[in-house]
Amino acid sequence: MSTHQDIRPDGTVVFLPHRLNRHPVVVRGLTADELWICAGLSAAGSLVVGVPLAFVFSTIAIVPTAIMLGIAAGVFAGGGMLRRQKRGRPDTWLYRQLQWRIAQRYPALAAFVGAHALVISSGSWSTRRTKAA
Repeated sequence: MSTHQDIRPDGTVVFLPHRLNRHPVVVRGLTADELWICAGLSAAGSLVVGVPLAFVFSTIAIVPTAIMLGIAAGVFAGGGMLRRQKRGRPDTWLYRQLQWRIAQRYPALAAFVGAHALVISSGSWSTRRTKAA
């Protein structure tokens, strides 16, 4: 079943496949956390649209309808967009990208999202190569 070198003397396994540590894909290439973010932002945006429409048409039923339609559209459109953005990048890319953007644009909120742990430096990089003669 397994070779002797994969099991430590205390009986624990030395190697576990990398895929066991990944979050499973739930819908349209999104993990559960990404799906919650996408659905939450879509619901908040559609709530902003649904409340004024409810006042205009004098019916409260427009608000939950707008929220449900907004979530469906947001997950469909956001899932496709995030899937294209994440293609070929590490698993934690989205979270680090959000942390970096918050640290750059809203420094007061950086401590709340853990952006202080990011290494942010700018400058030119060189390969230390010289031209061949």
